[in-house]
Amino acid sequence: MNRIWAPWRKRYVSGEKKTRGCLFCRVVRAPARKDKTHLLLHRTPHSFLMLNRYPYNNGHLMIVPHRHVPSLARLKDNERLDLLKLLDRSLEILAKAIHPQGFNVGMNLGRAAGAGFPGHVHIHIVPRWVGDTNFMPILGETKVISDSLQAVYQALSRLLKR
Repeated sequence: MNRIWAPWRKRYVSGEKKTRGCLFCRVVRAPARKDKTHLLLHRTPHSFLMLNRYPYNNGHLMIVPHRHVPSLARLKDNERLDLLKLLDRSLEILAKAIHPQGFNVGMNLGRAAGAGFPGHVHIHIVPRWVGDTNFMPILGETKVISDSLQAVYQALSRLLKR
């Protein structure tokens, strides 16, 4: 029998009580020495890039503006441009580091759309491979993530430093 290990998901699937307040605001305000703990990969003047702690796929990233706003329309032009430049850079480093065959890029706007933090807009990048959706999520209600968060963090942070 094969075993699937994803210990970082235990808090999520067990329904452990979440910390109050906005995760993104806590992360951006934390000192840079805590970036690795928060899976924060890169900071720009107006946004930051972090790994999703509960990924849909290997390398699932989130791009987040520093300011707590619910929509892109509430961002200033320079903040939106910064966000989009970081999106471009993120796609580039994911392509080099983990070689996906495609990407889903999107936003969940509002709780009804699935936003876990509806007050703080953010962009999801989910790397995709042909065949990455198979019988496991359907029959086994299990998603297989093939690499640890720490390994992906290391691979991406090396490329971001270049």
